[in-house]
Amino acid sequence: MIQLRETIERNAALYPEALHSICGPRRVTFRAFAERVHRLGSALHQLGLRHQDRLAVLAMNCGEYLEVYGVAELCGYVATPVNWRLAAPEIRQMLLDAAPRMLVFESQYAPVLASLRAELPCIEQWLCIGEEVPEWALPYETVLARGDAAGPPIRSAPDDLLCLIYTSGTTGRPKGCMLTQTNHAFMADQSASFMGMLPGDRALVIAPLFHVGARSQQIPMHQRGGTVVILRGFDPAEVLRTIATERITHVHMVPTMVQDVLDLPGQEAFDTSSLRCLIYAAAPMPLPVLKRAIERFGPILVNGWGLTEGGNGAMLPRHLHRLDGTPAELERLCSVGQPTIGTEVIVADDDGRELPRGEVGELLLRSAGTMAGYWNNHPATIEALRGGWLRTGDVGRMDAQGFVYLLDRKKDMIISGGENVYCREVEEALIAHPGLADVAVIGMPDARWGEAVTAIAVRKPHAEVDEAALIAHCRGLIAAYKCPKRIRFVDALPRLPSGKVNKPALRQA
Repeated sequence: MIQLRETIERNAALYPEALHSICGPRRVTFRAFAERVHRLGSALHQLGLRHQDRLAVLAMNCGEYLEVYGVAELCGYVATPVNWRLAAPEIRQMLLDAAPRMLVFESQYAPVLASLRAELPCIEQWLCIGEEVPEWALPYETVLARGDAAGPPIRSAPDDLLCLIYTSGTTGRPKGCMLTQTNHAFMADQSASFMGMLPGDRALVIAPLFHVGARSQQIPMHQRGGTVVILRGFDPAEVLRTIATERITHVHMVPTMVQDVLDLPGQEAFDTSSLRCLIYAAAPMPLPVLKRAIERFGPILVNGWGLTEGGNGAMLPRHLHRLDGTPAELERLCSVGQPTIGTEVIVADDDGRELPRGEVGELLLRSAGTMAGYWNNHPATIEALRGGWLRTGDVGRMDAQGFVYLLDRKKDMIISGGENVYCREVEEALIAHPGLADVAVIGMPDARWGEAVTAIAVRKPHAEVDEAALIAHCRGLIAAYKCPKRIRFVDALPRLPSGKVNKPALRQA
């Protein structure tokens, strides 16, 4: 298994003039990328960054984002991406937990960071991408230019931490998944294999680079010597235009994105004949949308199941996406496929004992892609990795041929538009409003989002708070995508004898 540091140097030697990445008008060759990463690694070392120190980044998708990941891969720094969609209190909480020594940010985020600087004494240097650099930060390009082309006097090792990627927990406290160099190298090798990536191919990265979904496209394409084309965000017309003009071969879109592309007026006029793989991992595709996608793009769809903590779990390949198959083959379109090569998946009871095929239980997995643990959270690490298996929190079953079916989630979590939203976190934001006495959050089926974040709320006596006011209140505390899309008011919440809210009853109401 080739390590990520070796990938940077190998591509620069074998494909020096081939394109490493495209982002808007910026086109960077493999040789230029390697040179910039070496200089940046050296410059950060000169500023005091050392092996396994955290290096945070707060930015939308851009070429500099790949360079931050690149110095982590090359030098052994720990990249710590920050979700730019988070509210200021959430950003503060995450940075306090990770305690990075340096932070790279785009200038548009200077105001929110300026408001947090006094509370983040761990950050010694602030590096700003863009022309409008605040007086308390250093210009990113100026810093990079000071670096030595040979790089710093340190290099990464396979067991080094590569990145901390934060995922929210059911308690609302973010948890930093500690992912090693080997974890991501293994994921890259798996993904490149089942997506059929080759030198000269081009992957379109739409998901934000703080998300493991984006990395699962970027790393394998670079491991194979291909080009990554980065979009700043999702726009159906821009996606189709980029596929046509840049001759994209591989793209990842969650089902809601696929539906938006198919619903775009005039979408049939765009040339998508270069595509060889459209992976829609995140949730099963509704059969009508799947049929339309295959008719539009051809038999190139791939589904999969994985998670930040465990990498790739299962995969449903192109040749099994048969709309004219037997009843058993059609049923498998509702699965997330079979375990990926090098990954073990079992269905287990609450004690971790494997259940017979067909029975329902929690999905457990283990592979070289399984995280090292949660940063600063030993109890959660012990619970998640108990018995040597990663406890995914997903409830499902496995048939006789090893196809995995997701049925429910043991964790109190909603998947809305491909993003994980934890109910407890939204509930805590809502109950902070002075007009509410009680609240519960559930996911309800939604044609567009898969699940819509839905709140069932009880007003305090004489309070006149309405849906719009509550949603606006939440936007100041949590990311917009976590905020309720619907709020229903009731006189009281149904409860179980234990005192817990009876959420199944709320879903059926």
